[in-house]
Amino acid sequence: MTENDKQEMLIVTGMSGAGRSTVANALEDLGWYVVDNLPPQMLRPLVELAGKAGTSLPKIAAVVDIRGRDFFADFQEIVQSLRNGSQLRVIFLEARDDVLVRRFESVRRPHPLQGDGTILDGIDAERTRLRAVRESCDMVIDTSDLNIHQLATTISERFAAEDAAGVHVTVMSFGFKYGLPTDVDMVADVRFLPNPFWVPELRSHTGQDPEVRDYVLAQEGALDFIEHYSLALAPVLAGYQRENKRHATIAIGCTGGKHRSVAMAREIARRIGDLPGVAISLKNRDLGRE
Repeated sequence: MTENDKQEMLIVTGMSGAGRSTVANALEDLGWYVVDNLPPQMLRPLVELAGKAGTSLPKIAAVVDIRGRDFFADFQEIVQSLRNGSQLRVIFLEARDDVLVRRFESVRRPHPLQGDGTILDGIDAERTRLRAVRESCDMVIDTSDLNIHQLATTISERFAAEDAAGVHVTVMSFGFKYGLPTDVDMVADVRFLPNPFWVPELRSHTGQDPEVRDYVLAQEGALDFIEHYSLALAPVLAGYQRENKRHATIAIGCTGGKHRSVAMAREIARRIGDLPGVAISLKNRDLGRE
């Protein structure tokens, strides 16, 4: 197997209840060979087996999580050793505590680490054990506000375009009043622009509507920001491709995620979508939330 033909491998890990099974199913639908609940010590034999299979198993994904108990202690060391011999990436799935508690309660199952305590005790213990794993992973996906269908679509969007692009970029609009998104690489604040919310005839509209978009882009500084920010992103995204970082999320925020950020995100996505090797997805996190 040549350097260019290294086995491509994806490890899916993260918080219990954050959607690992959904991600595994979505990857399988995209043609990945998926192994669930694999002890970290079995990762290397899996890579070796897939390597012998040649082109019949070009992409393999392994779901590795806290169910491995003591086996999980060696996860970091094993992953680091595998990075030298394969095109390995690690996805970490997470969600807010209240969301995870609700999910466990809905299926009436205990958390793997709660023991004699509460579900929240188990979640706290798991976050502590996975902190270093999260910090060293290649991609973090927060599933708090995604149902199973939306999560599957997110995975499909991120991985289906990989053969056509060096880096897949998601440009996301959001509202600061709903909190900063946790699964992003860069955040820009467009609250320096006048808010269409205070224009009566625009208040009920969104940044997707022409009248709001034209209003936002006509404000002083709007086009300058778009132009300079897009230019600043060009060398960053080129560097991501050189470093084989195949996914990036750029968040554009305003107060409520309804007017300014939606219009600006759309225009920025249009500009950077013309860059070499870049595939674009546009997401409006908080649109319709009011």
